[in-house]
Amino acid sequence: MGITWRLTALSIFFCALAMPTPQHGSQSHLGDRLAIDPNWSELVLSMEKMHRAMASVEASSDSDVDFVRLMLPHHQAAIDMAKTQLLYGQDPQMRRLAQEIITDQQSEIALMQRWLEQRAALAANPGHASDTR
Repeated sequence: MGITWRLTALSIFFCALAMPTPQHGSQSHLGDRLAIDPNWSELVLSMEKMHRAMASVEASSDSDVDFVRLMLPHHQAAIDMAKTQLLYGQDPQMRRLAQEIITDQQSEIALMQRWLEQRAALAANPGHASDTR
């Protein structure tokens, strides 16, 4: 199994773990919750967007590149979810954590994008650039 599918499977697994399970006798369904809870709706939409973006990544023959290409939408989803927390969350500690997530993930996205650009430049001009590893 390729790295892309393993990471996608892990992502789906962790998302499934994070989803609350209805209690016995509960009448709540995901669709009902999406309709009445904008916080939940925005969190779910962030996850769905991430899954679509990750699923669209085509495997290369380079595990480093595949890792970075899959991590980019993963990090963006973390940013989107943290922004939702800042909109709806009340707990000061969770709001502080959300802000830290935004700052850290934005920095890591920039680093990964630069790395991909350097990698592409190296591939285009193998004799003119130093190895990025």
